[in-house]
Amino acid sequence: MDENQLHETTSENLHRIIGDKMECNIDAKGKAARLRLGIMAVIGSALLAATVLLGILEGTFWWIAVAGSAFGGAFSIWEARAGWCIVRAMGFKTPL
Repeated sequence: MDENQLHETTSENLHRIIGDKMECNIDAKGKAARLRLGIMAVIGSALLAATVLLGILEGTFWWIAVAGSAFGGAFSIWEARAGWCIVRAMGFKTPL
């Protein structure tokens, strides 16, 4: 199975699961902005994790911050890939 067939199969499965609830609601500029934001958040979470592992910051709070920023960044990257923004889906207008 080549990459195009895999993408088509994945898209078909995703559409079958979620139906029309997640139609594309952002343009190319919005996708690019979300992708940059997601990458920066994931890198930031890795740096924060390194800081906690080195003992510069201590406590459970910092590990929760690492997990939250990693999840948020991954979700933002997914939004960029899907072309869908949860904030816009809730009816808020975003500048991009």
